[in-house]
Amino acid sequence: MIKIGLTGFGDHEELYGKIKPAERLSTYSAHFSIVEIDSSFYAVQPVRNYVKWVNQTPDGFQFIVKAYQGMTGHLRDKKNYFDTKDAMFAAFHESIQPVIESGKLAMTLFQFPPWFDCTKDNVDMLRDIRARMKDVPCALEFRHESWYSPAFRDKTLHFMAREGWIHTVVDEPQAGTGSIPIVAVATSPDITYVRLHGRNVSGWHQSSHPDWRKLRYLYRYDREELGEWKERLLKLEKSCRNLYVVFNNNSGGDATDNAKELQNMLGIDGGLAPRQLDLFQ
Repeated sequence: MIKIGLTGFGDHEELYGKIKPAERLSTYSAHFSIVEIDSSFYAVQPVRNYVKWVNQTPDGFQFIVKAYQGMTGHLRDKKNYFDTKDAMFAAFHESIQPVIESGKLAMTLFQFPPWFDCTKDNVDMLRDIRARMKDVPCALEFRHESWYSPAFRDKTLHFMAREGWIHTVVDEPQAGTGSIPIVAVATSPDITYVRLHGRNVSGWHQSSHPDWRKLRYLYRYDREELGEWKERLLKLEKSCRNLYVVFNNNSGGDATDNAKELQNMLGIDGGLAPRQLDLFQ
């Protein structure tokens, strides 16, 4: 089964028109059956937020929850609001419980920074994280090309399969060591995650620019590129039961159109019937 969606549900103005932000998720679910929650990367979300999001979505809808940046080493010298690693992981586990209990958690996503290279210490860190996450499904995304170098590619994939990591297949600009190639391989027979970031090479390494996020993800896939992904997904589906595909090229409003076009190319009816609220609850 192939499911297609977007990263975040709040910023896609082309879907909503004048719909208020508080009502957008239910509208989003009429178009797509999965969404990646990225607000959880910037702060561990309050439980009440997940309760609200679960209640706003119909049966069959699923969330991919991005791991807090303190858990993936993004903070560096910035303040971590947790005194210990134990407290940080405990808070994250607690926050996502409503999604787990509702059956709507597809997976969590651990996306590591461009400086997280293939070293023994970092391999040990991945083992520690996977153990701390217990039986929660975890997807792994790298940004440093060393993990897929000729010397380490097969070992990386074997490690992920052995340790229970879901492989995140990435489409992103090929811009040196801080980016990775497309490696369309499943490490789990159940789930593979695919994230399409666009191919804006010139905007990929613009972190000093005040609008760097907008520049990085400003890209529109053309039909030929989407056709390549259609064939890639159909081939990948033979080795994995469920493929979750999200478009992250959000800057120019291109993600929605690209996601819908790929749905059409694959013959997928991506939306779900809106949740019917019980007025007498």
